[in-house]
Amino acid sequence: MKVLLINGSPNEKGCTYTGLKEMAQVFSKSGIESEILYLGKKPIAGCIACGKCRSVGKCVFDDEVNRIGERIEEFDGIVVGSPVYYAGPSGQITAFLDRLFYSYRSKMTGKLGTAIVSCRRGGASSAFDRLNKYFSISNMPIVTSQYWNQIHGNTPEEVIQDEEGLQTLRTLAQNFIWLLQCIEAGKKLGVKPVDYETPIKTNFIR
Repeated sequence: MKVLLINGSPNEKGCTYTGLKEMAQVFSKSGIESEILYLGKKPIAGCIACGKCRSVGKCVFDDEVNRIGERIEEFDGIVVGSPVYYAGPSGQITAFLDRLFYSYRSKMTGKLGTAIVSCRRGGASSAFDRLNKYFSISNMPIVTSQYWNQIHGNTPEEVIQDEEGLQTLRTLAQNFIWLLQCIEAGKKLGVKPVDYETPIKTNFIR
């Protein structure tokens, strides 16, 4: 089993990374492989609603979105991490996820998903809610913890002092592992994936 952890902060080894690393250590102790993806500091193109991904099977912008999209079947779950900017996630992570989930949505079905956010003081809940929207529209079970998945601090050193926040993330990782194991056990017992109806789409204007 393998989990992808996405670092949506422009700071490679900052507060968001500190939280993701805390989870990665729990995964490792239980024999779960994980990979932390750093999106970098360069701008990431947003979705331009061209619709080409429907016919070509990938995004027209050939960057990290497609590289991860083509590997997405390697992963059994996704953890998305972001700092909080103006009570929302970073522009980099939302641009990345908009295109990843739109271009590769069918490959997300059934994978576990969860989000963590890092902030100095406020705005965590709204940023956390925004990130969970990607999972809840993609038939992905969302993993929860004992509190909302947030860590506080202005530096990694301050985050390390947030004992409750780090414990929340460790519990989150433990719940993630438990659900992965439940899914694996279900497969061995012959539990089959859901056979979904063909999606129905309606508009409010007729």
